[in-house]
Amino acid sequence: MITRRRFMNRTIAAGSVLGFPAIIPSSVLGADAPSNTIQVGQIGFGRIAKSMDVPGIIKCQGVRVVAVSDLDRGRLETGRKFIDESYARKKQPGAVRTHADYREIIARDDIDAVSISTPDHWHSQPAVEAAFAGKDVYMQKPASLTISEGRFFSDALTLNKRIFLLGSQQRSTEQFHRACELVRNGAIGKIKHIEIGLPGDPAGGRTEEMPVPEGLDYKMWLGSTPEVYYTEDRVHNRKGIIGRPGWLRCEQFGAGMITGWGSHHLDIAHWAMNWESIGPQFIEGKGEFHTKGLWDVHGDYDITLTYPCGTTMRVWNKFPNGVRFIGENGAWIFVSRGAAKMTASDPVAPGRPLKALDASQPDILKFEIPSNGVRLYHHRGVHHQNWIDCIRSRKESLVPAETAHRSCTACLLAHIGMKLGHKLEWDHKTERFVKDDKANAMLARSERAPYGTRRAFERLSGKK
Repeated sequence: MITRRRFMNRTIAAGSVLGFPAIIPSSVLGADAPSNTIQVGQIGFGRIAKSMDVPGIIKCQGVRVVAVSDLDRGRLETGRKFIDESYARKKQPGAVRTHADYREIIARDDIDAVSISTPDHWHSQPAVEAAFAGKDVYMQKPASLTISEGRFFSDALTLNKRIFLLGSQQRSTEQFHRACELVRNGAIGKIKHIEIGLPGDPAGGRTEEMPVPEGLDYKMWLGSTPEVYYTEDRVHNRKGIIGRPGWLRCEQFGAGMITGWGSHHLDIAHWAMNWESIGPQFIEGKGEFHTKGLWDVHGDYDITLTYPCGTTMRVWNKFPNGVRFIGENGAWIFVSRGAAKMTASDPVAPGRPLKALDASQPDILKFEIPSNGVRLYHHRGVHHQNWIDCIRSRKESLVPAETAHRSCTACLLAHIGMKLGHKLEWDHKTERFVKDDKANAMLARSERAPYGTRRAFERLSGKK
């Protein structure tokens, strides 16, 4: 694992180009802080951080959020106030420190771990940098913007032996755990087919150029993606941390709902089927992409992924929002969030609420796992507590880095299938398409200097 001294030297060297202040805490070259409280730095304070990640971490035992960063000064101040007031209500006074640049949080020797709740294009780079700085990492899904980024991200966490947990909260929800154990233990026999329903995104978004708001470091916010003019619907709402931000609907910063919700449901399918270290072999389907307005992610889509065992997975926006496992004799198990929402802006299925757990026959749900059956990792309650517990025990979390990378990869393969519209063959061992140069060219994106996950990994690992 890279030492803090080496990390700081390399970060400072990069900072001389980026304008990052080379401030080294006096304790940075000493031993780890002896405090029994795990100290967390929050990177990014938007809709998900405010509604889920920060409240989730604050609820955990033996942890304290001591720092927050954001490239938007208004959101940074909102984060500071929110965290301070949350602790004041718990009668735990103390002031959280603010940082305009997240790298200052990573450089702090008194911080043990970071929570990353940034836009998708800013997920993997800070995760890589945090791993090489010896920090454990919680990160919102999806794991990466591209499959290439995901490989660097997973390798960095593994190489540095860091505890990682992805924000796949469904694994900490009882009905998803139960559904996956039923499938894994043969409650409906061999699985022949899986149906996954995900929402889509609308067209729209204002295209007029606007002045960059005071207090927003827009050039850094763009990160490794191309430099384009500012308009509010490309970034986030200026009136507060409300609603779904515009960047979610721009391909420059993400792939749309196929990774936004797909990372949840495909992860559940992988968990149930014991596919966490592999991926599909064939990808075939189509997708429609918006051409009017600013937002250009996919609308309607219909993709089928075929796994090496022959089981097919159809991902279609016309299916109910959830995961249906279908056995060889037609019996099925369906699992969803029901009427529950993780955040206030989560989409829900039209009509009457879906059942959280359902089956073709009621007795299927009463199936008893045999004494020698498969028992899946079980964690109940606040998802973030699993991260904190694993930081203490140094045991693998519910959703470690490689698992996160593989489920994100399946989503991104579906996205590439939508874009190209012809049948693709994927080798999960080499992480390359078979005899398809056009598809392989889509595994990575060019990175706008001086940002990028690849640059961060190569700089900090010394490997190219």
